[in-house]
Amino acid sequence: MTELLGHYNYWIVIILMMTGFYIVIARPNLVKKVIGLFIFQTSVFILFISMAKIEGGTAPIIEEGLSVYSNPLPHVLILTAIVVSLATTALGLALVVRIQEAYGTSNEDDIHVQDEED
Repeated sequence: MTELLGHYNYWIVIILMMTGFYIVIARPNLVKKVIGLFIFQTSVFILFISMAKIEGGTAPIIEEGLSVYSNPLPHVLILTAIVVSLATTALGLALVVRIQEAYGTSNEDDIHVQDEED
């Protein structure tokens, strides 16, 4: 039991990932879908950061007595991914605003009905 509880960060990743996935699949509102994608992306960031952490690892600076080093590259890549994620979220919300202006709704089902009528 302690083996399962010892990896609580992976449980958080699973919960966030499934929550984001459920929101994207089950909700017809486009704003909620964008938020669900953001939650899903956040869970992937937590997953990569969790895998990059080495127990007892130090910064990769060579010193006497240190033999276990943590690789800083995954953390740097996640910082870049966070910036890209925020940009895509902003773009997605801007598109939702334009769709709202064009169709008068941000509900996906209503947009499909209006497209079929035209």
